[in-house]
Amino acid sequence: MKGGRGEANVVMKCKFCSRENSIDIIKDSVKPYTIDDSNTFKTIAAFECRGCEPTDFSFRNGFTAKGAETSTTFNDINLEENEWVDYDETAKESVGVYEATHKFIKL
Repeated sequence: MKGGRGEANVVMKCKFCSRENSIDIIKDSVKPYTIDDSNTFKTIAAFECRGCEPTDFSFRNGFTAKGAETSTTFNDINLEENEWVDYDETAKESVGVYEATHKFIKL
């Protein structure tokens, strides 16, 4: 961050007041979303926000999934359209993520 005040995952400067705001992922807060969590909301990351508050999230690429029964790994999953489908050759069945959604909870 400017002036050597630490680091953050996202740093933004306000166009109006020139204040520097930041969002940082809290260490050890990132958790996997498993098949047992299907169709439920689960906290998968916590953020420390200074001067700003996230209101929306856009799924992108770079996600990884593992077959529930086979442990087949699927890398670089793209969720830009809020869904992903593939085929698990080992299990001989279709796999996917459907209707990916999110919500922020302020503590």
